[in-house]
Amino acid sequence: MLLEIKDLVVRYGRIDALHGISIEVNEGEIVALIGANGAGKTTTMRAISGIRPAAQGSIQFAGEDITKLRADLRVRRGICQSPEGRGVFPGMTVLENLDMGAYTRKDKSGVAADLDRVFGLFPRLAERRKQVAGTMSGGEQQMVAVGRALMARPKLLLLDEPSMGLAPMVIQQIFDIIVEINRQGTTVLLVEQNAQQALSRAHRAYVLETGLITKTGTGQELLHDPSIKDAYLGVA
Repeated sequence: MLLEIKDLVVRYGRIDALHGISIEVNEGEIVALIGANGAGKTTTMRAISGIRPAAQGSIQFAGEDITKLRADLRVRRGICQSPEGRGVFPGMTVLENLDMGAYTRKDKSGVAADLDRVFGLFPRLAERRKQVAGTMSGGEQQMVAVGRALMARPKLLLLDEPSMGLAPMVIQQIFDIIVEINRQGTTVLLVEQNAQQALSRAHRAYVLETGLITKTGTGQELLHDPSIKDAYLGVA
């Protein structure tokens, strides 16, 4: 098992945002975490990244307890996140943004190979490598954010709402690329409001509601679950 979260509680002040959730991610999987706004999805990602401290519970990664490990050291262990809202460096070029993803690495030949890999996944970025990221469309900025995360050569790629604010055609493209990234060997934990896209591609999935895991199953099981259809897929 690559990631194991047990009984995780995260608080903002006196308010519990997560009420003791447990999640498992096996190596080679795409695991989706779906839920409405305010369910605690982004808080879960921030806890895994080390941005939000755990009040209770534990986070194990590759057999190591990382519950209290600093965020930057988690990146070095192989956890890298593409954040909600993309978070590109707007005044820097595409290439400079991608280089920032590799800031912990010293293997120049490996970095060059991974840059080629990112440009293979996202040909648009290769064409626009000198363009300032802040002038790009939302879909292009999402490509930059995912590519930047890949430049750290993560064992676990955390994707927080990759389809947010994107046109339907671009959403389809982004999800196809996520599947390809996984096919190439990167494990993916995906937080997403677009349940249809997430569940249709996930090996397994969890439903998070107001800080609690309420359902889990394969992506296909949840995709065809009547209660999930009613709540998240817009069909009865």
